[in-house]
Amino acid sequence: MLHALTRLLRRPPGIDPEQLSFELDAPARTPAELLQRLRGLGLRRIDTLTLTRNRAVMVSFRRTELRVHEAYLSAREPVLRAIVQFVEGKTRVQRRAAQRTILAHDVPHAPRRVSPERRRPEDEPLVARLADAHRDYNARFFGGTLQEVRIRVSRRMKSRLGHYTAATPAGDRPEIAIGYAHIRRHGWSEALETLLHEMVHQWQDETGRTIDHGRAFRHKAREVGITASARRPVCSDRPRAFGARRTAGGEREAGAA
Repeated sequence: MLHALTRLLRRPPGIDPEQLSFELDAPARTPAELLQRLRGLGLRRIDTLTLTRNRAVMVSFRRTELRVHEAYLSAREPVLRAIVQFVEGKTRVQRRAAQRTILAHDVPHAPRRVSPERRRPEDEPLVARLADAHRDYNARFFGGTLQEVRIRVSRRMKSRLGHYTAATPAGDRPEIAIGYAHIRRHGWSEALETLLHEMVHQWQDETGRTIDHGRAFRHKAREVGITASARRPVCSDRPRAFGARRTAGGEREAGAA
């Protein structure tokens, strides 16, 4: 802050102080402007910033790319500092505090771009079995600490095995979806491993960790006995003309919220 004040005092002659103050208070207009402001507040590891309209993840980063919901162009300095702390923070306490500030920023509600998938009555027995397995795994591997979560069998998923979606500021509930094609192709035991994979993401979400496939995920995955990575070899228990094994992706990218 002292350095910033010093730069203001050394402004070139002829610049109106009121105009300079207005420019500092005005919302950023572009990703480049927002990135510049974040760098001025201490952001170091990020090279590129992309604006999104993702209602499920407000802020996320991977390597040197930062993804921020477009509503944060208008965020005030405390919220921008929280984004910096979320990226640069050294401890889980710091990142969790930053998440609370980030999520407190007003993000206008927007309708979903994709209509919700219709639940098929014929899938309800599968949903019931998955819910029973969720309760069992919760007791066995998580000490019963996870909340009950909506479980859905998705017929839209063709190559993905499963997906965990966190709650959103717009009021969407957390959810685990398991691909119907995955259950049919690879069998129940593989579907249960996918469910447990998604429950590790649920555990990350509910304990304030970043939802990703990083160190915390890998440690917990090994602890519960599943593949400690985003992708795993999937073995079908049904005869297939072109072989029994393939590699398939299972999850979503890291998110701040």
